Amino acid sequence: MLVYAALLALASAVFAAQAPKFAKPASAPDEVSANYVGETNGTLPKARTVSGKVFDRFTQIWLENTDFDVASTTTAFVELAKQGILLTQYYALTHPSEPNYVGAIGGDFFGMGDDEEYHIPTNISTVVDLLEAKNVTWASYQENMPTDGYLGFNFTQPNYLNTSAPPYTYYVRKHNPHVVYDSITSVPSRLQRIRNFNDFAADLNASVIPQWNFVTPNLVNDAHDTDIDFASDWLQFWLVPLLSNPAFNDNKTLIVLTFDENETYGINNRIYTLLLGGAVPQHLRGTTDATYYTHYSTLSTVENNWGLGSLGRGDTNQTMSNVFSFVANATGHKNLNISGPAIPLTNATADIPGPLNPEFYVPFTAPNVNASGAGGGSVFLAPGLNLSMQPSTLPPP
Repeated sequence: MLVYAALLALASAVFAAQAPKFAKPASAPDEVSANYVGETNGTLPKARTVSGKVFDRFTQIWLENTDFDVASTTTAFVELAKQGILLTQYYALTHPSEPNYVGAIGGDFFGMGDDEEYHIPTNISTVVDLLEAKNVTWASYQENMPTDGYLGFNFTQPNYLNTSAPPYTYYVRKHNPHVVYDSITSVPSRLQRIRNFNDFAADLNASVIPQWNFVTPNLVNDAHDTDIDFASDWLQFWLVPLLSNPAFNDNKTLIVLTFDENETYGINNRIYTLLLGGAVPQHLRGTTDATYYTHYSTLSTVENNWGLGSLGRGDTNQTMSNVFSFVANATGHKNLNISGPAIPLTNATADIPGPLNPEFYVPFTAPNVNASGAGGGSVFLAPGLNLSMQPSTLPPP
């Protein structure tokens, strides 16, 4: 153990000595760049806007592995918080990264406890099914993903931060939740909505950014391979100017800036999360909200806003899926008051039973068909689903 700690300290010291300095990957967020490798594949089609009760566009931006107290004292985040609502009791679902991403669009991480390559079967639904059922458009924008719908485990390219250095892996599959679900990757029209940042620039300039978006910066800009100051520089370059661009942020846009998980596994998994955008009421900007939320709350909030169905998983877990308060107050949704010792511990890793955990394996089950979601719609049942496969009928792990 002492040897491991010494090696870890040495590696950290070497990394610190070689830590890269932020450089703009493009001249501006609305400009294409050779640093993104893949050329734009045209733009998404223009679609009719489906009006929501509180917002018409929902964009979430995920950063990496940072404790709440670290982010909350960083200058860029302090300044951004003046423009939005800081959620002081928002928690990730587990450790490490990938299960949090998977859970945020599917309502479960299915016991996953690592960052390996997984393929979740086609009969397991996601938020994409709920959105498409109501004609709400969507996209995933992945910085430095080489081509639309790329299914590779990662992508290594010339190092734009240091052209004399070896090639660098800027893109990883584990931060791209949509490619983990076969219900998305098996449908060509869905696959083309998993796009890179050159596509983002094209969609932005054509004013066709969809109504629901998932944005993942590359491994240096999201703080995974760097630190919170590096990510802050990226936010100043990318997000701050976009807040003034009506093609990205208008008066019916809600932006969620969050992290996948905290860095310190020994404490509960509280993460810094900020609500921004024109949909945030003026009188609430610069305030805090101490309601208990998790990544499942992004699902329930979207369901509540557009009157969607549900997935019958974590998005209908009353404890863990409170709707963002300013939205719930506007729609009349009743949240569950969770605080103090009642807040669940979500900092465990690899010990949750599920079909993606070989140590505690149970098969994929059907969703809870009797669940009641924040959108009021019925539970989505994917084709080919065996409804007899319920948690109550399965043997122990």
